[in-house]
Amino acid sequence: MLEVGMKAPDFSLLDQNGDSHKLSDYKGKKVILYFYPKDNTPGCSKQAAGFGELYPQIEEKNAVVIGISKDSVASHKKFEEKFNLPFTILSDPDLEAIQAYDVWKEKKNYGKTYMGIVRTTYLIDEEGIIVNASDKVKAAKNPEEMLELL
Repeated sequence: MLEVGMKAPDFSLLDQNGDSHKLSDYKGKKVILYFYPKDNTPGCSKQAAGFGELYPQIEEKNAVVIGISKDSVASHKKFEEKFNLPFTILSDPDLEAIQAYDVWKEKKNYGKTYMGIVRTTYLIDEEGIIVNASDKVKAAKNPEEMLELL
């Protein structure tokens, strides 16, 4: 996991509409950057819906939410529509940002070991500096915790 006080790595990824986004596009705003394992799974759906519900309050604090997983642009589009998400979801099939933010880790599930995304949320300030880093995040509580940090 990246450390608080570090410059957040920039990236260039496509969103759910196929538009390109860079972290540097958001200079001057706070960014809640969250990495999640997979669209349309119970925890990821709860987390995304929570950020969706709190998005008006997040915007009031000069902040945006960006979700990143390795799912495709098409998968993200369906996920956005299913949960009516008002924020950007980026597709990272080549693990560009996922590896830059050190969230691609060995995981265990039902005795199997595999590589995957560890649910992690970063709060990045207006200058692109990491001011909070949380791994092993509880999906349902994360949106509220991040709003409080703003």
